[in-house]
Amino acid sequence: MRMIPATPHGTNSQAEKKIFDLLRYALPEDKKNQSTAFHSLNLTRHAYKRFGEIDFLICCPNGLFVLEVKGGGVSCKDGIWRYANRFGEVNTSPEGPFKQAESALHGLREKLSAVIPANVLSQFAMGYGVLMPECEFRQQGVEWDTQLFADSRKYKDFDSWLKSLILYWRNKEGRNKEGKDRVASTDALRALRDVMRPDVEAVIPLYAQLASVHERIDTLTADQLKWVDVVEANPRVLCSGGAGTGKTFLAIELARRWTSKTLNVALVCKSPWLKSFLQSQFAMPGLTVSTVDGLAAAKRRQGLENFDAIIVDEGQDLLDIDNVDRIGQALKSGLPNGQWCFFHDINNQSGLLGEVDEEAFDYLKALNPAIVPLNTNCRNTRIILDKVQTALAADMGVRGAGDGPTVHEFHAVTKEQAVSELAREIDEVIKVGGLSPGLLTLLSPFKYDESLVARLSDKYKDNIHVLDEYSFRRFPGDSISFSTITHFKGLENEAIIVVDLISPDRFEGDLANHYVGMSRAKSYLSLIWSPTMPGYGVGE
Repeated sequence: MRMIPATPHGTNSQAEKKIFDLLRYALPEDKKNQSTAFHSLNLTRHAYKRFGEIDFLICCPNGLFVLEVKGGGVSCKDGIWRYANRFGEVNTSPEGPFKQAESALHGLREKLSAVIPANVLSQFAMGYGVLMPECEFRQQGVEWDTQLFADSRKYKDFDSWLKSLILYWRNKEGRNKEGKDRVASTDALRALRDVMRPDVEAVIPLYAQLASVHERIDTLTADQLKWVDVVEANPRVLCSGGAGTGKTFLAIELARRWTSKTLNVALVCKSPWLKSFLQSQFAMPGLTVSTVDGLAAAKRRQGLENFDAIIVDEGQDLLDIDNVDRIGQALKSGLPNGQWCFFHDINNQSGLLGEVDEEAFDYLKALNPAIVPLNTNCRNTRIILDKVQTALAADMGVRGAGDGPTVHEFHAVTKEQAVSELAREIDEVIKVGGLSPGLLTLLSPFKYDESLVARLSDKYKDNIHVLDEYSFRRFPGDSISFSTITHFKGLENEAIIVVDLISPDRFEGDLANHYVGMSRAKSYLSLIWSPTMPGYGVGE
């Protein structure tokens, strides 16, 4: 079922979020995808709230159906309804959820009759239902029939309950005054969606959609902490996971725990850019952030003979014998007996990130480290996660951080067309979406002067900051940023626009740039595919 908006933003109701996910996959027999569920609660950015009191409104060929959702406990005694939330707080009301849903339906019918022709509105049977997914509701009353509600028992078979609710109302309202079946035509469905969409969809800017994604990320990140206990309990660890599975987050948390035990810890990576960012963002006593090339010098600057423990981030970039040897030489007791954790991207083993030095990898595994796999993606939205996994066959974990905006793709035919699309996408994110410029990064496999970005008008280029090793200390800043894909490895931003790559379904070469570039986006991803390689060099 189509969901409007695409993500359940603006609600703290866990019950509503559960129903939102169930509705997305409800009515699978609707092959033409004609059914739509509008989620309208808490859309506080309305100039006015036409249907704001309705939790969910289902619009399908079989009719219009209002769903009232009550989380927590629900009970009624002596005509007074009691609603208990998950914190134990209780609210009372003389109006029950069935009356609320019925009133909302009457209000909806009245308002729709003022804006939709009678011959269109008459095609819709109308009804309502109540969902109480977090409690058992066994009370009976004259206000409701059992088909009208689903408690925690019926909720387990949501799809069957929804179909029975629709059948219930069709038995009551399924025929019009002429005795003909009410089945909404495609035109009638479109007319109703056109009335509803401005009130529900257009008022949700990009920044508002991202708010609910952040709630999901916070939850998933907390889930990842359990792995720190596993890592901390073992002196030597190989920790693998795809992009977005929280490797850097766990590396930093592990560094906090080890340094709190007065250990001198080195956090090692290959990229000077990533080193600069980590150094500025995660300064803590006892922690030294260094590139692998600068590890020996960093040890001397700290006045140490060797580090007590070493953590390696983006370890797939260091999987060769020379780098592994450098790390061992800087570690007290060396790699065989020392304390270390090696975080790496599992996709390096599939060849997606280039060839693996099997000798180096086999050496590390021969030291009998604990093997910790990270399987939960806590960076990317589910939509971005699905896109990367489908397009590249990459392993980036499961779940994802909420739904989020649709991935935007544009297949350019000419350079001029690509530049125009890039300008439009920048406006879509900043002007229309309301996102802060610093939360948007433009990525290319080429340096700035050779990229599509350099072809933009001065109006746009004047507001783009080209990142370097030192500016990463203040990332993200106040301006739109540009980086090569290689230098942005290990980093992320809310919104990413990738340019100068050929669509993976038309490209037979190394897909590492596609994987890294596409997986950097936390919430919004736009892909402007090039017709040819190499890119859009301004000298061409």
